Amino acid sequence: MTDPLLRLYPAAYRAAYGQEIVDVHREMTADMPRAARLRADADLAAHAVRVRLGLDSASRAGRFFALAAPFALAAGAVDSGLHLTRWYAGLVRSPAPVWVQLSTMDGARAAYLLLSLLVCLGAVIALTGRWLPGAAMAVCGLLGTAVQWVAATPSPGEGAVAPVTAALLTAAVVLSCPPDRRGDKQLSTAAGVMAAAAWFPVVVVDTGAFGVTTDYGAWPMLVLALTGAVLAVRARSSGLRELGAMAMASSPLVAHAYTDAWLELRPVLGLFLLLPVAAALTACFQAVRRRR
Repeated sequence: MTDPLLRLYPAAYRAAYGQEIVDVHREMTADMPRAARLRADADLAAHAVRVRLGLDSASRAGRFFALAAPFALAAGAVDSGLHLTRWYAGLVRSPAPVWVQLSTMDGARAAYLLLSLLVCLGAVIALTGRWLPGAAMAVCGLLGTAVQWVAATPSPGEGAVAPVTAALLTAAVVLSCPPDRRGDKQLSTAAGVMAAAAWFPVVVVDTGAFGVTTDYGAWPMLVLALTGAVLAVRARSSGLRELGAMAMASSPLVAHAYTDAWLELRPVLGLFLLLPVAAALTACFQAVRRRR
């Protein structure tokens, strides 16, 4: 079984490491039961595909997605969390009894809320130390959300393109993280702080405690951009890699802003300036810092 799996690797990689891979795999799986051997074969095939796509931990792309993945999870949780809290606020404010509202809720709405809850719980579990089950839960929620949007609004003109694209991109970023770089404690902590800072003030505004009625999704994007800038300053880098990772993770927030702005492009286009502006300011700060 090892030889067919070995062919999944690029030719140059096989020539350099092929025999070593075969020897290690055979030694490791020699005394394994059939089920465990199949899992080991699947891991080897997954690694081969990652190497072929340039997404292994040794590649630049692999390290980039390892940086972006926790923030993609956090951004997905912010989007889903805002949907859940706004639904709950409407439930509490309504003069109708809660049990009446829940009993008359249609199945599609209930499924969407459950999928959003799955994304939030998965992100929390992944960012607090159990990456694999948490990320799997969040990805299932994201893919379920995408399927539901397609089923409910089959016409692209009805606003389904943005949330479907965001859900699929977020799932792809999370799955692209190399296995041996998952669950980095510092990045997970930063992503969790970012999610809390992006979510809580918007919820407070939605309660009517302030005169602001909407921010068109600007606040969560601003928090994401500032997080990238802080990571760049701490790493003493130019900021291009960190802000690029934040841009890769931002699709749920962009989609949320688009739907919040009643599918108007102009407020959302302004949000795209936040990341390049943050990158430019970070690069200027680092240049001044080096001259001192």
